[in-house]
Amino acid sequence: MDTVKGFKDFIGEEAEKREKIKEIIIKKFRSYDFEPAETPAIEYEEFVKSGNEQDEAVSDIFKLQDRGKRSLALRYEFTFQLKRLVQNQKLPYKRYQIGEVFRDEPISSNRFRQFTQCDVDIIGSTIKEDAEILSLADTILKELGVDAKIFFSNRKLLNEIFEKESIKEREKVIKEIDKLDKLSEKEVRNNLKKYKAEKLIAIFKKPESYFKKYESYKDIIELKKYCKFYNVNIEFQPSLARGLSYYNSSVFEIKSKEMKETIVAGGSYLINGIQSTGISFGLDRISNLAKIKSDKKQLLIVSLAQDEKAIKLANDLRKEMVCSIFYGKPSKALSYANSKNISYVIFLGEKEVKAKKVKLKNMKTGKEILTTINNIKKYTK
Repeated sequence: MDTVKGFKDFIGEEAEKREKIKEIIIKKFRSYDFEPAETPAIEYEEFVKSGNEQDEAVSDIFKLQDRGKRSLALRYEFTFQLKRLVQNQKLPYKRYQIGEVFRDEPISSNRFRQFTQCDVDIIGSTIKEDAEILSLADTILKELGVDAKIFFSNRKLLNEIFEKESIKEREKVIKEIDKLDKLSEKEVRNNLKKYKAEKLIAIFKKPESYFKKYESYKDIIELKKYCKFYNVNIEFQPSLARGLSYYNSSVFEIKSKEMKETIVAGGSYLINGIQSTGISFGLDRISNLAKIKSDKKQLLIVSLAQDEKAIKLANDLRKEMVCSIFYGKPSKALSYANSKNISYVIFLGEKEVKAKKVKLKNMKTGKEILTTINNIKKYTK
């Protein structure tokens, strides 16, 4: 049975890699003192929309109805749920969340209808916290071996430019600007003409020094200063808009040359009237780019009619390594071990039990040794 279009199963090495990435991300989140949170996948439709009905992501929500005929929807992100979580929290409130979100949108090789987001947010923030979050993102991507670049801009600066150029219908214009990495420059310019905003393309091509005349450029300077404190390189990209309407200050995207789509993104916004900032890692895309391998050493115990001894040995070894038991013929056990990339195989039969020794086979080298049970851990390090 095939999965629903836009949804995917993850098993074997792919699932293990995703699990390892999540472990690394969580460890880094905790090192920056973010605390975990979990929220429902289903909410009231009205709450999911949360006043952002015009945003493309919100228009792509999956709508549901329960037996009581209530209008519900699957969450499309985690940010709107912070409106509930932040109540009665001491500020700054720093939380992380990892889980699935859903969007009923067109799919591609790196765009799904169910995908996993790894989010951190600081409720009660300044530009200093923007820099901290970018430092966290930079640290994680480097540990994962992802070669990426951080781009940033500022919504206040964009609004200043719009004001100076007498551009109206700003949210619609921002949506068009946000398509610069999806459509050709010519297409975006043509789309902007209906709002009399095509002049923006030329403005965005100007050197960074051009933007110093705007009052909001001071925020650009400050973010660069604090990122320098963290030894994080960021690149000012004035055309960076981010499509969601709730962003009100810094916006950032992280991209890799190996993938067209953005892999990490976020920005600053208001939650319950409180200035906040956050960033989201797309696990599905990062998993395609991460240069990591599982560091676990697996061991398979083949019980040759010595089930009780095999179980006791497995329980002892599991304190320090990944271990499983195979009840069956040695030939089938070796075939199974190869299919699962298991590092070591132990054969435990009556002869081995009496001798208080086991035959240990290194599946990568093919080498076999006879060793005592106490020395198994030594040879499998």
